[in-house]
Amino acid sequence: MDIFKVFNIEAAHRLPNVPAGHKCSRLHGHSFRVEIHVSGEPGADTGWVMDFADVKAAFAPIYDQLDHHYLNDIEGLDNPTSERLSIWIWDRLKPALPLLSEVVVHETCTSGCRYRGPSAAR
Repeated sequence: MDIFKVFNIEAAHRLPNVPAGHKCSRLHGHSFRVEIHVSGEPGADTGWVMDFADVKAAFAPIYDQLDHHYLNDIEGLDNPTSERLSIWIWDRLKPALPLLSEVVVHETCTSGCRYRGPSAAR
């Protein structure tokens, strides 16, 4: 079973590796919507896979690093595409959230990235 919690992050960035003149090479911001998914079986007593409060607590330090910040200034995000942001979140969250199964980053209402970890990416 898969459960998820959604977080909204306001952040600015620019993409330094796009072709000259590309609109994303200029400084701009997004209202990123990040979904954190965990998978497992519901506990016999609790009836849930995990307490949503525990998902929120695990993500809190990452949220604080990203929200209302310039992503390019964050170590490891010098080219902060949605793809790289989802991997960056995964790498930092997985140790604190072993049941993590997917990170989804919505860059806009219609565009985003779904990352299921290094073995799923192959």
